[in-house]
Amino acid sequence: MTQSVVVQVGQCGNQVGCRFWDLALREHAAVNKKGMYDEALSSFFRNVDTRSGDNGPDIYKGKICTLKARALLIDMEEGVVNEILQGPLRDVFDSKQLITDVSGSGNNWAVGHKIYGCQYRENIVEKLRKTAEHCDCLQCFFIIHSMGGGTGSGLGTFVLNLLEEEFPEVYRFVTSVYPSGEDDVITSPYNSVLAMKELNEHADCVLPIENESLFQIVNKIHQMINSGKLGSTVKQNSLVTSNAGSAKTLQVKPFDAMNNIVANLLLNLTCSARFEGSLNMDLNEISMNLVPFPRLHYLVSSLTPLYTLADVNVPSRRLDQMFSDAFSRDHQLIQADPKHSLYLACALLVRGNVQVSDLRRNIERLKPSLHFVSWNQEGWKTGLCSVPPVGHSHSLLALANNTCVKPTFIELKDRFMKLYKKKAHLHHYLQIDGMEQSCFSEGICSLSDLIEEYNELDATKGGPRIDPSRLKIAI
Repeated sequence: MTQSVVVQVGQCGNQVGCRFWDLALREHAAVNKKGMYDEALSSFFRNVDTRSGDNGPDIYKGKICTLKARALLIDMEEGVVNEILQGPLRDVFDSKQLITDVSGSGNNWAVGHKIYGCQYRENIVEKLRKTAEHCDCLQCFFIIHSMGGGTGSGLGTFVLNLLEEEFPEVYRFVTSVYPSGEDDVITSPYNSVLAMKELNEHADCVLPIENESLFQIVNKIHQMINSGKLGSTVKQNSLVTSNAGSAKTLQVKPFDAMNNIVANLLLNLTCSARFEGSLNMDLNEISMNLVPFPRLHYLVSSLTPLYTLADVNVPSRRLDQMFSDAFSRDHQLIQADPKHSLYLACALLVRGNVQVSDLRRNIERLKPSLHFVSWNQEGWKTGLCSVPPVGHSHSLLALANNTCVKPTFIELKDRFMKLYKKKAHLHHYLQIDGMEQSCFSEGICSLSDLIEEYNELDATKGGPRIDPSRLKIAI
């Protein structure tokens, strides 16, 4: 069994990470009734004998002693990490796997990347190596961060570069939360574009998430539940959006419902690495099958159902609706409409009592309405995991390499240029050692090139195959 390490950077990264570990523990507790340390648990947790202190040996078999998350928590402000350490998850984190400062990055990518990156480089590398040493077969690093702030974007992408240098053979999956147009960080377009250049060059897969989409999904669920439209088959507390059942429910934070959606995305993404299934999909298969070109590694995700079903016997009609929802605009975790854009490839990760025949029937049903590139008309990758999420009888995670991500990048570029044309706020960045104006021009160039690659693919939609120049093979 393989292991993965989660690196959560900045306020957003640590808040999402906190929800991930809480839901992961609840999921394994629901499956692992005997309290034994098994391979499923080992994928994200160590089993440590802490009777002689925190430095006790790892225990690979038998009863669970003390579970420690395979995680590294990084933030240049202490607030969120301290809150985690005082909360119900405090015993899950090894105190040696925390890196904090007090002053923060001041919403400045350059401070996070250039100052804190250099200052904490050795410390970060040492802690990453220690975490890796506790793994038998380290397969993947998951980075969780935001694009708009200073620490998440700056130090988060610095860590991404370090991972490529120190662990070049280990996959790097990045969950990036993109700011909305009404973001309260004025410099977020600068931070996001500077971070995008690093993601383009150093990530294996990026799962972009937009705050606006999460907010709309949470609102939609609450409206449907409050209006009674979901009917009696739906429990009032959704395990996707609520805190019901967690160790501490008295103080529900406003972003917890949104963060739970991202946490569930990661749980479903890794379910095949943790549980048995008739058609398991390994993490390395996602990158191999969904990323045909190195820079086009942005995967649009959708999760369904987003509420908790009370009944376990699911009629096929509802199952079919779940597949339809996964391709609808309302269920995407970014503001996008994949059905009206071009697919390079698509993965469907199904959990619960779903048959291969159900999967194939729905793919055949949906195929006529979806546009795939001419050279990959059968670009489907499927996975079936027999263990459903807690509170659900089944679920579906769809990952689409689709040109519908392009408008998000175009909007980001437009917001960047509005500031950059006036050189507004630029001096805050240029006063940092190692930061030059060329960093901005290279960043916007990298983003423009990425948009152009999507444009070239969109130009082939519905017509004969036109190979972009980069695809020509010299004979």
